[in-house]
Amino acid sequence: MATQYQHQEHLGHVVLIAAAAAIGGFLFGYDSAVINGAVVGIQRHFDVGSVEIGVVVAIALLGSALGAWFGGGLADRVGRTRSMQIAAIVFAISSIGQMLPFAIWDLGFWRLLAGVGIGMASVLGPAYIAEVSPPAYRGRLGSFQQLAIVLGIAVSQAVNYVIARQADGDVNNHLWGLQAWQWMLGACVVPALLFLLFASTIPESPRYLVMSGRTRRAREVLSEVEGDDVDLDARVSEIQNVLRTEARPTMKDLRGKALGLLPIVWIGIVLSAFQQLVGINVIFYYSSVLWQSVGIDQQSSLLISFSSSIINIVGTFIAIALVDKIGRKPLLLTGSAGMAIALGTAAWAFSHARQIGDNVRLPDPQGPIALVAANVFVLFFALSWGVVVWVLLGEMFPNRIRAAALGVAAAAQWLANWLVTVTFPAMSEWNLPLTYAMYALFAALSFLFVTKWVKETKGRRLEEMG
Repeated sequence: MATQYQHQEHLGHVVLIAAAAAIGGFLFGYDSAVINGAVVGIQRHFDVGSVEIGVVVAIALLGSALGAWFGGGLADRVGRTRSMQIAAIVFAISSIGQMLPFAIWDLGFWRLLAGVGIGMASVLGPAYIAEVSPPAYRGRLGSFQQLAIVLGIAVSQAVNYVIARQADGDVNNHLWGLQAWQWMLGACVVPALLFLLFASTIPESPRYLVMSGRTRRAREVLSEVEGDDVDLDARVSEIQNVLRTEARPTMKDLRGKALGLLPIVWIGIVLSAFQQLVGINVIFYYSSVLWQSVGIDQQSSLLISFSSSIINIVGTFIAIALVDKIGRKPLLLTGSAGMAIALGTAAWAFSHARQIGDNVRLPDPQGPIALVAANVFVLFFALSWGVVVWVLLGEMFPNRIRAAALGVAAAAQWLANWLVTVTFPAMSEWNLPLTYAMYALFAALSFLFVTKWVKETKGRRLEEMG
């Protein structure tokens, strides 16, 4: 009985540690989506067009690519927890900067800096959680990161809605000396400071402690997270042996005959690209603008955005529950089919938008149909491509190239995300139905791609991947 109690106590401790590290994922989601409620206010305040606003929204993604690029190396030099503290400080500083911009280019700079923090958090959190988690619980604890991301998205939409209500439904109205959209962006500083607090209290990763020669502290942390019944000397020796034999893969290891890369690398790149090319982040970056463009008022559009975030959370829980039961490929195929139908339906509904005086309106029943179709799209994405692509990218590559291949695939994902985000404002002004029809086409193509090229990885050991 005592042993079982101690086991539960250690598991509870590591769950708290993993949850604290996953606050980086919460910031990832929060800072990525908070711009949704502020877009209209920024556009009016600085009197800029769709191209400029697209650049300002999307520039954070270029910062994310930069942060992800050097985040892993920084973690190896100064430690996982210290790197998380740096990411939190970057978040906090960028939040204040975004809150008080004096020009559109100044706002763009702070968005870029916020993106650096996002990119760092996107690699630091999962790496830390994997290194402190007992093997038997690594998968479930690793899912904290994705769950934290979707929770961050939802909370940011709720905060935006509350602020808009305080401003009588107009984000350009003043609250306590600033416009409402400025408070939306400045509110990011609260979760940033919480991340800094928790990153300052959790223990350093045992792997980094061994790497830096602090084996006594490594034993203490291993005892905390894995229990006293573990052979601590053997675990430290195991980590030391892995570090001695571990060769960091390079781009040369990814070379192949298929357009210069190995086929499995191309599969990872295309999977990552499809995850973004279906237009999912349009919902989280621009849905407020989207619904206002077809006649829904600001306050109601923010409430709709919040409801989409809740559906995103529900879908994520479904994916976590099913990914190890029915497999990766069936979930991807289900998601692709559902997304294609939902996006096609949304495109049809938006094609019925009509100009009435100075306003655009969606008639009945196309208005409610567009709303349902958008949320069905979010649900199918969340229960499939939102979670499963990350699971596959961690499993599908051979051991010898996994780190380098995952880096290339993640870079492709950031690039595709940036491309969709920067082009949507101008494309939607040009032809909104055709824009959604294009996303529907990508969803249909993703179904064909998964059918032909993606192999099931459920139940296979990592050493079997080749």
